[in-house]
Amino acid sequence: MSRALPLSRKLLALATSSALAVPLALAGPASAAESGPYTVTPLTFTVEAGGRSCVVDADLYRPAGVDAQHPAPAVLATNGFGGSKADGSTDAIGKAFAARGYVGLVYSGLGFGKSGCLISLDDPRIDGQAATRLVDFLGGTRAADDGTRADFVVKDGAGDPRVGMVGGSYGGAIQLATASVDPRLDALVPLITWNDLAYSLAPNGADRATPGVFKWQWANGFYLMGEGQPLLVPSLDPSRINRLGCLHFVTDACDTVRLLNSGRYRDADTKKMLDFARSVSPVSYLDRVKAPTLIVQGQADSLFNLNEAQDTYERLQARGVETKMIWQSWGHSGGQAPGELDLGQGNLESSYVGQRVLAWFDRYLRGNGRADTGAEFAYYRSWASGYGTAARVPALSRKLYLSGDGKLVDNRAEVARGAREYSNWLIPTSHSESSLTGLVGLPDPRPYDIKGTYLGWTSAPLTAPVDVVGSPKATLRVVSPKTERVQDSGDAADKLVLFAKVYDIAPDGTKTLVNRLVAPVRVPDATRPFTVELPGIVHRYETGHRLEFVIAASDDAYSGNRGIKPVTVTAAPEDTGTLELPVVKGQVG
Repeated sequence: MSRALPLSRKLLALATSSALAVPLALAGPASAAESGPYTVTPLTFTVEAGGRSCVVDADLYRPAGVDAQHPAPAVLATNGFGGSKADGSTDAIGKAFAARGYVGLVYSGLGFGKSGCLISLDDPRIDGQAATRLVDFLGGTRAADDGTRADFVVKDGAGDPRVGMVGGSYGGAIQLATASVDPRLDALVPLITWNDLAYSLAPNGADRATPGVFKWQWANGFYLMGEGQPLLVPSLDPSRINRLGCLHFVTDACDTVRLLNSGRYRDADTKKMLDFARSVSPVSYLDRVKAPTLIVQGQADSLFNLNEAQDTYERLQARGVETKMIWQSWGHSGGQAPGELDLGQGNLESSYVGQRVLAWFDRYLRGNGRADTGAEFAYYRSWASGYGTAARVPALSRKLYLSGDGKLVDNRAEVARGAREYSNWLIPTSHSESSLTGLVGLPDPRPYDIKGTYLGWTSAPLTAPVDVVGSPKATLRVVSPKTERVQDSGDAADKLVLFAKVYDIAPDGTKTLVNRLVAPVRVPDATRPFTVELPGIVHRYETGHRLEFVIAASDDAYSGNRGIKPVTVTAAPEDTGTLELPVVKGQVG
């Protein structure tokens, strides 16, 4: 925790402005030219959530001409973490869809804005159940606290409104959580959200069963924002206060952050932490989700990467749920590109993602069977106009070998015998990103690695462009005697930590770490080979450029090794590490 404290004042200021709740770029209303007339009515709903009774603060958007004789389908939405119904990224949803003829119900999530109760991380048993009370209102079976009833929403049956949900990040996961406890939802559009919070906050690219590497900057930033809510939005509502030392979160959430910050991961404590993080994550309840789901994830996102969306997509697909997926340009780490979805520009009709969202709701909320909901899988390409599309996420298709001389070669026979070594220091020696600098208005240095604390393998210059779409995979074997002596201590913090990544090296030597993404690894067993799933990317390596695969001892956005642990990597034609790439165009080697 102490490493994040110098940022505390800036983070609390950010919470006041909801800056962390606006990665959606849904800032502001639709433009006047696209707006239709509608009314906005503030409402409150008293709900039971997590053993507490509290009030949910909401706004009802009702298009002109919509009444009991002329009902319309509804769109339900809530804020990203730290926001409220009134922030630019949330009320824009109500305005945009009301302008297009949908009834909108936009609310402040539990613990945010003027809504009561504790922050429970989109727990389906708490946040999801609270959202079902709002669905009851849209279905006509429940009134708001002032007696208002919604008799103007299209219904599929008694108490069953035609309703979809849309929103991003914290406002994305709540959709899946609600759908897991309420089958009345008809369509979901979760943007830039998580599949498994255990992976999001402490990722392990090698083994989800082994505690990962703490993403301390992101996690502590959000924790400070959450704990500051009673001060930032003053209220005498006792349902918003937990206890001293854990003011505004449910206790399990505070305990999880404290454990991650402690750097001590004893088996029993770690199991409790992993169990809680997964219990509030789609990974634990997707088997109960049946609503058609359009998943939109951002390529520039070190908080919730593309792998999380792919995990959700494949799980729903395997169950036969109507599901499609889009990898847009922007996410929590920035990446907004011209022409991409931005309700602040009123571009639902003109942006690719906006068109897909409208078509999704047209099909599943308005019942237009002729609406074209688009490709199974689509991805933004910075090097070409229009989105690329495919029937599925591209598979791994190109294998490269890690040679003992530091080369990345495409033929096992070209692997040179050799051994190379690196070691960590007691301070971080590699930099991928400062997760919060963009949010506090500070520049972020280019990624770097200090000599002697990493190993790299570099390809020959490319003779033609190479397009990679998906998650690279590396298979490694390392030698670390100091790790071997302590890795079975019963504390996962004694295991070896390393960071895998792939650079794009231009002819002038400039290195680019695509979207500043890395794969943190806590090696399950340093005496055995292990496989690393790297974060998904969509990237063109241009002619004359080289690929460099790197394993580094540390990264200053994450926790690191306990103690000094030198690492040796050996190579021989018959036994060496590999890097596999999902190449959709071109050849490496």
